[in-house]
Amino acid sequence: MYGLIGKLTAVAEKRDQLIGILLEGIADMPGCLSYVVAKDASDPDAIWITEVWDSKASHDASLALPSVKDAITKGRPLIAGFSNQTVTIPVGGHGLAESKGR
Repeated sequence: MYGLIGKLTAVAEKRDQLIGILLEGIADMPGCLSYVVAKDASDPDAIWITEVWDSKASHDASLALPSVKDAITKGRPLIAGFSNQTVTIPVGGHGLAESKGR
């Protein structure tokens, strides 16, 4: 499995609008096992995104999907910055099958 955890900072007062765009763009992403968008509890403009994919190739391929490309185009003007991006190797959890490659 392949995972990503990252923080986006929205333009002031645009966080909810950006969240809506992000959530619209996640339908039908082959290989996506989990995609969670969460508000940062202490920063009114920050969003955390946690992704789990069956492989890095599936994640990379998702960037070419029309729905994802549209979300990127719509969301880009609402993003003030990116930080804290971390690649992970998920090994299991609620809703995920345990990986054989621990």
